[in-house]
Amino acid sequence: MTMIQQVLFEMEAPYFGHPYFVTGHALFNAIARQVADDAVREQLQVSHGVFVPGEYGEYPEVSSQDGYAGKIGQSLPSVESYDDLFVFRDAAQRWLLESRPRDAHNVLDVQQYGGREVFAPMCWFGKPEGQRNRRRSMQWYVHAYLHDGGADEVVPVAEDVLDGVRVGGGRNYGFGEVSIADTRVVTLEDLDYTRLGDADAYELELVSPYVLTTEYPGADDQSVPWWWDVSDVGVRRRETRLVDGGDEYVLGVADHGQCVAYAGSGAVETAVNGVLRVGSHAKYGFGEFRVRPAAGDRVEERVTASGSGGSERDAAGGSGGGAR
Repeated sequence: MTMIQQVLFEMEAPYFGHPYFVTGHALFNAIARQVADDAVREQLQVSHGVFVPGEYGEYPEVSSQDGYAGKIGQSLPSVESYDDLFVFRDAAQRWLLESRPRDAHNVLDVQQYGGREVFAPMCWFGKPEGQRNRRRSMQWYVHAYLHDGGADEVVPVAEDVLDGVRVGGGRNYGFGEVSIADTRVVTLEDLDYTRLGDADAYELELVSPYVLTTEYPGADDQSVPWWWDVSDVGVRRRETRLVDGGDEYVLGVADHGQCVAYAGSGAVETAVNGVLRVGSHAKYGFGEFRVRPAAGDRVEERVTASGSGGSERDAAGGSGGGAR
């Protein structure tokens, strides 16, 4: 059986790091320092951490649950279907109530500390005059998941190992500390994949960057996978960095947040591989993707449906939604 351990971290201190997400490499190094067993440390694989606002919400239409869910951002939602895995990992944040300020919830508040620009663990919002309280707070969380490289008894990682890790820069000065808000173990074979099985065509959404070129020692460059149909729109690329101690390595990646058509077969098997990630540096969170039926896109206002049931995207090659 293939198990993953979902983890929801609560941000306890300002974060000095990547503005889109906490990289899996940063989370791996933070957790590895706390793990006493060398075998566990060797087999452990960690996803990128996605920032989540602790806000009121409702389950998305494709979720196995429905209706109002309270402050869903402060705990992990139930996972019964494949789509449930991505409630917090969808950059469009479809679980947020329409009454919530979506634009504000896709941007971390910036603070200044001794010349450093850091991200605040909590945001404050003003309220109209006449209300009992003049402002309200919103706490930020980080959603990630852990799994192993084929070994047994790696997950779940104990909560006391995960609690209090620090990520990002300035860790010696207290930045980047997180605590455990919730954790849950999910068996991928037990999930419901019916929505994928009923579809005729599919597209892939890149949840984290896919590494194409790397300067990291011992890692190989990768081509765009043959099962990505990018003949019409191409693939949006950029550079990012991987920091290992005092060394810094440049990675050329296919940018996250874009969708490409799926040209392979076996959508369910591909979906499972996407959760476990593919390509170079998959151990550190790169190469995660989600398989979607091609008939529906995550931000319909940004899509023009074609006669074949596919979609044409904007010139940037993306499909809308905020970047994380």
